[in-house]
Amino acid sequence: MRIKVVGALVAAVLLLAGCNQDLAGLPKPPPQEPTATSVAYFCSMGLLEHGGPKAQAFRVGKSEPLWFSSVRDAVAFSILPGEPKDVVAIYVNDMAKAKNWDRPEAGAWVEAHDAWYAIESDYNAGMGGKEVVPFSDEKAAQSFTATHGGKVVRFDDIPENYVLESDLSSDHVADFSVAYLMQRKTAVIQ
Repeated sequence: MRIKVVGALVAAVLLLAGCNQDLAGLPKPPPQEPTATSVAYFCSMGLLEHGGPKAQAFRVGKSEPLWFSSVRDAVAFSILPGEPKDVVAIYVNDMAKAKNWDRPEAGAWVEAHDAWYAIESDYNAGMGGKEVVPFSDEKAAQSFTATHGGKVVRFDDIPENYVLESDLSSDHVADFSVAYLMQRKTAVIQ
């Protein structure tokens, strides 16, 4: 009887350890290029209908990424409590390499945690809301903020309120996907 109980406890510990696996050690799939059928995760609109930098996130065991019509939406996805946490990689358009800001070229991707971000600038996302503009090179990000205002931060230093607060008070069209996120976050917290 005692052996069965100890065996069950060992199995439970191993099961819990497996559920809490270290995602950082898992292989990262390479970034993909969006197609005409790629759909943005939050707004369910065609990804290519939106200008500006995009993002993609890969979940464990999934070969297709979740697409985001703005980098800001991908950052929000990563911090919202109700969203999946089994993400092994997030890629963002590298605007240091992009020649066309509305439609970054194929291959212009950088791993999100390796990028530098311009925030609080005068550059807006495809739907008019605040954007988090990614660069693989810190000097390129600083050059951007020298022209467009704002400041340069790393992924983990992007303020939660910057990506989750509504833009309804700005002079630009509200980013409805982020407003939707705020509703979801409020519902999850309640």
